[in-house]
Amino acid sequence: GYRTISGESANLLAGLPPWDLEAKVLARVHSMRAEARRRGETPLPRQISAWRDELRRDLMAEWQQRLSQPRAGLAAIAAVSPLFEEWLERRYGVLTYRLTQVLTGHGSFGRYLCLMGREETPGCHHCEDRPEDTVEHTVGECPSWAEHRRVLREVIGDGDLSRPGLVQAMMRSEGDWDAVSSFCEAVMLAKEEAGRVRQRSAASSQ
Repeated sequence: GYRTISGESANLLAGLPPWDLEAKVLARVHSMRAEARRRGETPLPRQISAWRDELRRDLMAEWQQRLSQPRAGLAAIAAVSPLFEEWLERRYGVLTYRLTQVLTGHGSFGRYLCLMGREETPGCHHCEDRPEDTVEHTVGECPSWAEHRRVLREVIGDGDLSRPGLVQAMMRSEGDWDAVSSFCEAVMLAKEEAGRVRQRSAASSQ
């Protein structure tokens, strides 16, 4: 497996606020109920719900502010942050393992594998001139995935294939999300299988 992505990226991609902000909301609601009881009042369920809604709005604002100064996971956060509310409120789209690899850059990419000490160089094994294998190269440039890219563009159009561009497409419709996810699934699976073949070949030659 691959090294865990940053907590900030994981929370945002999953649409789950950081636990410390969630805990702050729970603690504040508990405190507000206790204060009401001390005044001899019994808050009605709708009042408690209104408190939670207001505190959740504050939570979202604080979370968005925190994401503007991330400590890690910059690429994924930069791709999703411009569509922060749309991403969290969407009613479709499963975040698969291989789609997550593309959004975070943590996966079968030469740059990442070299950084992790699993490849000697960051070059693309699917290109003769071995350019640096990045998310951008894999999704938008590598000729080995031209057919997959053509199928993707039939659905999402001829727009930007950067990570922000992919996220924008995913937010347009469920069909666009599925097209991006299918592209990532097919290409990343092929890259993983090619990597396993290289590993077996290297092991047998020793």
